Amino acid sequence: MKPWHSLPVAEVLDTVGSDASAGLSSDEVARRRADVGPNRIEEVRPVRWYQVLGRQFTDVLIIILLVAAAISLAVGEVADAITILIIVVLNGILGFVQEWKAEQALEALRGMLSPTCTVVRDGSPVEVDSVDLVPGDIVLLEIGDRVPADLRLVESLNLKVDESALTGESASVHKDVEPVPEDADLAERSSMVWMGTNVTNGRAKGVVVATGMDTEFGKIARLTQSLGHEPTPLQRKLAVLGKQLGVVSILISAAVAIVGLLLGKDPVEMLLTGISLAVAVVPEGLPAVVTITLALGIRAMVKRKALLRRLQAAE
Repeated sequence: MKPWHSLPVAEVLDTVGSDASAGLSSDEVARRRADVGPNRIEEVRPVRWYQVLGRQFTDVLIIILLVAAAISLAVGEVADAITILIIVVLNGILGFVQEWKAEQALEALRGMLSPTCTVVRDGSPVEVDSVDLVPGDIVLLEIGDRVPADLRLVESLNLKVDESALTGESASVHKDVEPVPEDADLAERSSMVWMGTNVTNGRAKGVVVATGMDTEFGKIARLTQSLGHEPTPLQRKLAVLGKQLGVVSILISAAVAIVGLLLGKDPVEMLLTGISLAVAVVPEGLPAVVTITLALGIRAMVKRKALLRRLQAAE
């Protein structure tokens, strides 16, 4: 089937089984609600600030640095230990600030659904909770309304909609009922209005074609909720590098200690020398450089209205 924005109004109404004048009957609404469920963005357990902070210190390189700091402190290299810890803490704070902002923005997605709306049911306009909308409902829109679901317009009079929450367009967009090409970008689908956007001018009538998690906002929410389970290529490469550095540092410290003992050096001195060389192998500045680079990437993407939940996604 062609996408809704490219179909004529009559074909859209026929496909969803609705009537632009009479809307759906109460019995039909109840049946469809049982099939599709409520019109809401699914809630997930909110992420706590300490969880976001904690995951900044689970990287292999960060763990190696913490071990290096502990060893430095144990062998009396207090200055080195403090330097490493400062780098780790600053790195964690920077990552936390970036990711916490993203978590807060995602939390706001659930507030994008209008609590009530006006629909035509059994031939008469009634005000209902937006959560009760079903595909095929006929929704009436006017200035100041927040669009309660994804609608295909069937009537429009000087309608303009603020879609900045979805597309990033700062200016209100003109809408009408004429079909647009199938391959039109989201921001160019003038025959559609989207859940969470706001009517700034005119009035219109639209038929619900998607509710809840099937809306464009719902798709964004589903994508963001599923992030973080699969490591990015950068995370995988840094994990491999961290393991390689760990192995190299152990081999170097062991080799130096063994050679020194074979040459008759003091065992304690050789142990400390091996540990010092192992700590020196770890690049203290690498995690900070990576984090700062990714943070700069996020800043550039935010200017283009992109929302990133994890810092590593900026690669």
